[in-house]
Amino acid sequence: MDPVFSAVRLTVREAVHTLSSSEDGGLIFSTLGSLKRYLGETENPALPGEQEEFARVHFSAFLRCLVGKLSPDWLELLPDGQLEELWASFFLQGPADQAFLVLMEAIEGTAGPSFRLMKMVQLLARFLREGRMAAVMEAQCWQQTELAFPLLHEALVTKVVGLPDRLGNCLQRENLAEFFPQNYFPLLGEEIVRVLQAAVDSLRGGLDCSVSFVSQVLGKACVHGRQKEMLGVLVPRLTVFTQGSCLWQRVCWRLVECVPDRAVEAVLTGLVEATPGPEVLSRLLGNLVMKNKKAQFVMTQKLLFLQYGFATPVLQSLLGYLAMDSQRRPLLIQVLQELLDTWGSSSAIRHAPLSQQRYLSKAILICLAHLRDAELQDSRDGLLASLMAGVKCRLDSSLPAVRRLGMIVAEVASARIHPEGPPLKFQYEEDELSCEMLALATPRPVADSPSEAGPSVTPVAAETPDKETEVGGVPQARLEGSDSELDSDDEFVPYDMSGDRELKSHKAPMYIRDCVEALTTSEDWERWEAALQALEGLVFRSQAATREVSVELAKVLLHLEEKTSVVGFEGLRQRALVAVTVTDPARVAEYLTSQFYAVNYSLRQRMDILDVLTLAAQELSRPGRLGRAPQHSSLDAPSQPSCTAAPAWRAVVDERIRNKTRRFSKGCPRRGPAGSPNEFNVVAGYFFFPLLRRFDKPLVTFDLLGDDQLVLGRLAHTLGALMYLAANTTVAVPMGKALLEFVWALRFHGDGYVRRGLLSAVSSVLLSVPAERLLTDMSDELLEARSWLADVAEKDPDEDCRMLAVKALLLLEKLKDKLLSLSSP
Repeated sequence: MDPVFSAVRLTVREAVHTLSSSEDGGLIFSTLGSLKRYLGETENPALPGEQEEFARVHFSAFLRCLVGKLSPDWLELLPDGQLEELWASFFLQGPADQAFLVLMEAIEGTAGPSFRLMKMVQLLARFLREGRMAAVMEAQCWQQTELAFPLLHEALVTKVVGLPDRLGNCLQRENLAEFFPQNYFPLLGEEIVRVLQAAVDSLRGGLDCSVSFVSQVLGKACVHGRQKEMLGVLVPRLTVFTQGSCLWQRVCWRLVECVPDRAVEAVLTGLVEATPGPEVLSRLLGNLVMKNKKAQFVMTQKLLFLQYGFATPVLQSLLGYLAMDSQRRPLLIQVLQELLDTWGSSSAIRHAPLSQQRYLSKAILICLAHLRDAELQDSRDGLLASLMAGVKCRLDSSLPAVRRLGMIVAEVASARIHPEGPPLKFQYEEDELSCEMLALATPRPVADSPSEAGPSVTPVAAETPDKETEVGGVPQARLEGSDSELDSDDEFVPYDMSGDRELKSHKAPMYIRDCVEALTTSEDWERWEAALQALEGLVFRSQAATREVSVELAKVLLHLEEKTSVVGFEGLRQRALVAVTVTDPARVAEYLTSQFYAVNYSLRQRMDILDVLTLAAQELSRPGRLGRAPQHSSLDAPSQPSCTAAPAWRAVVDERIRNKTRRFSKGCPRRGPAGSPNEFNVVAGYFFFPLLRRFDKPLVTFDLLGDDQLVLGRLAHTLGALMYLAANTTVAVPMGKALLEFVWALRFHGDGYVRRGLLSAVSSVLLSVPAERLLTDMSDELLEARSWLADVAEKDPDEDCRMLAVKALLLLEKLKDKLLSLSSP
């Protein structure tokens, strides 16, 4: 046996015996002081071999002995806390990994609140404040303990990352602020930066080290959902350190490469979200996607196709990272091809949420902005085929947002993929989303390194003064010498032409039959326009004459085409049709519903029929309509120019009179409008039931269950609106039963717009049919609808459908509560 090692063992044994049996504070103090020489913290330290044996063999056991002696009486053996400070120094100055494990073991092994538990917790908090957690990780970086003691290594990682949870379970309400997750993990991030700095210094000095332990700590923390706390500290610091240091970049690459496979997704997701741009991400990751298959799957598949909640800058960082290096650019082309395949899939269009479709569309535009023309030409055929298939499917969609996404992507992608071909141009409303997507498609400079992609806008800025000089030089001098200033009329005050009106050679027709004749046979376009503008007012003023030709007039308006550039043609035509339908509801509704399923009508005309029926039903069901004067269209105002200026001065005069009038009493309050019967009650069946008669029978040019799903969705919404407007009418119960049968036949339709209409129809039934009749006449239908609604609310891919299903379920719950309250005595 080695005598040196025997001496260390004997010294430790004697010290343990003294601690266990002696109550003399001075003896205990001297005994502990003699052992500190093995930590190398005294003037006369022990030999290196003795220090190594003490740290490797005896240190953990001795710390457990110190923990066992901890008590108020033992600490008071010496005054002024001398013994407590000496006792704590062994934990704060000895091997940090062993001290940390003993502290965690002692805290978790103490049952209930006690003096010992609180002292150990306070010591652990001091351990963290003095930066000893960095010493714990540094020891693992230089010792390679995972090879010799894998269980110890794993236990250390688990306790380091799980410290907030473990301390929270032990201390409950007595927990300290240092151990809260929002405070602990940023501290752990700072400690990781210190460890990486030590690793870089070691490599500069020619010493080898490993960051595997740090990678495992980072990975486990990210798996536990602490990416923001950890990476919010790490990424800004590493961004600065890697700016001009290749060594720091290599250390960061190695840090990410050593992350365990189970934590790769969590770490990469956090890094992509935390980095401010693709240049920084490229410095931190290097070519990780080319070396690690799991990382490649996460970056090119999972973050693009399976997750879609990231903001646009995150998507730009991700795809920009793939474009930053020539070795990674083939992955960008592969990603673009897969994105177009998914974007153009009819199944994905039907089942993917709209937010995911926007996400994929933005990703496609960003990819196109990063790729060169030559790279796109190499894969032109496949890209163009996928694009055209996607455009067709999206333009066939019944959702306007989906169609608009198809238009925007088709315009940009076709111009990039096939620039020599005819450009695709669509008409769509420009809003914030479309402007953002078009901005994403702006081509970006391509470079193999971040430093080459930066100063791309400098030449443009340098050219600006030259252009200003050119504009401000010769052309401006030419303007000064010309006669344009002499002929200028800027000093004259312009006439006020706001009250002017267009002079017309024809007066507006005064009779309904004159309007019909002008709209059908007249070749005088001014007369035709005047008849169209005056028609709505004439219908309301001459209701008896309108009823004589109501069906003929409805036929003329339904087939009427715009022959001049009259302002608001569609609105004038629609309001006139609504006025005719309100005037003679039974006959006109019967005609319109019969024409809805007739041949040789366009989809636009069929949807116009549905809109007119809904607006007419809304007008007929308006309370107090019979007691009020007919409401004329606001577009009739130009025919009476004197009325346009009257409200302005009249309002001023009324306000002056009101302010100068002294009132002692305002008298009785005004009574509300007198009640009147619901006109829609007697004609609701003419509006509703014919629309349900032939929805499942396809025609040659019209198939509601086939390609014309847009009209089917509009039909479902119209039926729901008619059902709602028929509330408290005698025909509401049969209408509700028929509508539920219609909904049940189409409940699994693949188009989201159709499902929205069906769900709104169910809510209309619940709101319109009396609760007692629902229970007695439609109990079986409601039970089946409840299970379907619950399934839609949980699993439907469309967010609006889920929301409508939840609202319908809430209505069912209110209905049940109402019935229970009525049945209770």
